[in-house]
Amino acid sequence: MAIEVKVPVLPESVSDATIASWHKKAGDAVKRDENLLDLETDKVVLEVPSPVDGVLKEIKFKEGDTVTSQQVIAVIEEGAAAAPSAEAPKPAAGAEEVMPKDKAAALHAAAPASTTPAPVGGDLPPGARFTAATSGVNPAEVAGTGRRGMVTKEDIVNYASGKTAGVAGGARPEERVPMTRMRARIAERLMQSKNSIAMLTSFNEVNLAKVMEMRKELQDDFVKTHGIKLGFMSFFAKAAANALQRHPIVNASVDGNDVIYHGYADISIAVSTDKGLVTPVLRNVERMGFAEIEQGIADYAKKARDGKLGLDDLQGGTFTITNGGTFGSLMSTPIVNPPQSAILGMHAIKERAIVENGQVIAAPMMYIALSYDHRIIDGKDAVLFLVDIKNQLENPHRMLLGM
Repeated sequence: MAIEVKVPVLPESVSDATIASWHKKAGDAVKRDENLLDLETDKVVLEVPSPVDGVLKEIKFKEGDTVTSQQVIAVIEEGAAAAPSAEAPKPAAGAEEVMPKDKAAALHAAAPASTTPAPVGGDLPPGARFTAATSGVNPAEVAGTGRRGMVTKEDIVNYASGKTAGVAGGARPEERVPMTRMRARIAERLMQSKNSIAMLTSFNEVNLAKVMEMRKELQDDFVKTHGIKLGFMSFFAKAAANALQRHPIVNASVDGNDVIYHGYADISIAVSTDKGLVTPVLRNVERMGFAEIEQGIADYAKKARDGKLGLDDLQGGTFTITNGGTFGSLMSTPIVNPPQSAILGMHAIKERAIVENGQVIAAPMMYIALSYDHRIIDGKDAVLFLVDIKNQLENPHRMLLGM
């Protein structure tokens, strides 16, 4: 029985998808729920599993093709078995002895050389594997631009034509690689943000000595109780959620000539991946405990690394937190993620000399930045919001008591 494989239903905000890579080729046996191909959308990479056990009978679109929701992309013959590979017929016993040696030698000399390319790159996509074999290119010498560094058909073609320098490179290597859909979408949204809102950034600094002391004191008990480490992000997320409740304009968004106030804190946490920055959403952070926040962030980080983030994970969000400090950034001006109106930037923690109670001491300090839409958020609101976060982080016991 022939079973059609269709593109999953895409949400309204995603009109189409691009076939990033096929993991099977026509004639291969497939199992139910086995991943057949990867579809790249503007936001995430989707896996398309096989609906049944059988054989992949037909592939209707190749890698790089654009497909739409519910479009048939392949056909599987349910319950069929893959055809055994053809084997060369074996000579009858004693045939070599019967044939004269001089005739055998002549036949061997007259036989044309095999034109079938030797198989190379077993882990390559089918198109890349065939192209590498026919063009005589060793895939190990080619720099991959596909998912997780996979060598694609285009990489093989470019390398064979001399357009790219390969893994070894050269004195002045150059490489032209088209943007992925996700990177192109990120670029589009960033330009939309810069061109459509009046963005301004305010700064402050936070002494994290008490937060670090609390983490050190309670870390072992926290891990034993909740099975996850207590990080810095949960402090910032909780402080932001509390501050958003007290300064609702920072949690609002613009819709035409209206301002929409959100009575909940759905915080987007920026996560870096190989394909670009994604912002999965922690929902109702104002109701979450520290352990729930840490677990939510850890789950999203793992899903992002494995390419398992779903579209629902990225939808919505009323405020964003990004942490450039993990890469060593001391200060930055993060860009607001529309339709949100503000984003909080965390940075590297550095021991700096500060004056406290008339004494110069060394303290673990962090610069924090709030970029905001000045159309609805005044400088006063932004500064008070940052001061609120600063006060909570410098007095974490008050934050735990909801003060």
